[in-house]
Amino acid sequence: MAEPHPRDVRDVMEPNQEVALTALQPGTPTTTPPHFTRLRTCATTAARRGLLRTAHGEIQTPAFCPVGTVGSVKGMTPQDLIALGAQMILANAYHLYLRPGHLFLKERGGLHPFMAWPRPILTDSGGYQLFSMKLLTQVSDEGVTFKSHLDGARHFLTPESVIQIEAAIGADIIMPLDECLAYPTDYETASRSLSRTLHWAARSKQAHDHPNQCLYGIVQGGFHDGLRRRAVSELLEIGFDGYAVGGLSVGEPQEEMLRIVEQVTHDLPDAAPRYLMGVGRPEDIVEGVCRGIDLFDCVLPTRHARTGALFTRTGDLNIRNARYARDDRPVDTACACYTCRHFSRAYLRHLFMARELLALRLNTVHNLHYYLTLMNDLRQAIENSTLPSFRRAFHEMRAADTD
Repeated sequence: MAEPHPRDVRDVMEPNQEVALTALQPGTPTTTPPHFTRLRTCATTAARRGLLRTAHGEIQTPAFCPVGTVGSVKGMTPQDLIALGAQMILANAYHLYLRPGHLFLKERGGLHPFMAWPRPILTDSGGYQLFSMKLLTQVSDEGVTFKSHLDGARHFLTPESVIQIEAAIGADIIMPLDECLAYPTDYETASRSLSRTLHWAARSKQAHDHPNQCLYGIVQGGFHDGLRRRAVSELLEIGFDGYAVGGLSVGEPQEEMLRIVEQVTHDLPDAAPRYLMGVGRPEDIVEGVCRGIDLFDCVLPTRHARTGALFTRTGDLNIRNARYARDDRPVDTACACYTCRHFSRAYLRHLFMARELLALRLNTVHNLHYYLTLMNDLRQAIENSTLPSFRRAFHEMRAADTD
């Protein structure tokens, strides 16, 4: 007889997690101020080691959040993610609103028990998807009207309704509705868009009344320094639990992205956590940490895994290449992930070329292990006051491309 499907997050907990049961009950306001504590700062860069406290547990920062858009990190079980060291995942309020529906999730105690994930969840509002997927039919100061990518049905979202949706989902950290811009965008257009985003931010803060959820403000303003400073100033006046840098990784050169990150983190208060949305490549993450970023998310490790692109210490490799057909080495000889400990490049290429589902899973295990190990190494380097040498060695190794 088949074992019944787990109905509680305890089913995926490790034995030593039992002590945190009170923090795993949906809706239990266990966040204790301060939400963020700086534990150590780097003497030569702006990097910080910190601790985020949420209703579903603590997060050691800097940290990377695997993306589980619809309540699933593709190909990974909660046990997989815990074994890999994932501290928090990201889900998308827009997608969950459309399917299975936020009220459906609320009836089941929120997303945590529904997907059997015991650790923190961050939800993006879905603003990026609405703008990037060209689904909008109307944008006004009141909200956005859009067509569902699933069935073409029309929907209307306001800053207040997005907060209600995220409350029903039960995420630990939530993001307000914001307007996302393409690159490049002229000053006047970016200024009008920022005014709308700041208006929505104030309304979101007013609508937010769940003490067990942390609401972050999003710093927009395109690539215009003055607009970014205005965004920080007005968001600080409203007051949020943390602050996100949005509107980056939209096709701009890396130096432009890092310039904005450095400016914004310099203007934000030291006591608040800083989240760089949708970034990025390993090089972007290392440089973001050195500029004071605490949280990251990106689809790259999982999406690249599904196309056969694998991250290593010495550059990236494409497992589809014929050169790996008889290569009996692991993806990365220094990697301790399950994939590298058990399988060769030749086997992974065979699986991928044969379109076996196992290829996607093993590739994802490796890429997520790479990212999460990188974050752990960065935390240790800050803790040990060795970040500058780690940073230098990291870039030299990645540029070596000695595959």
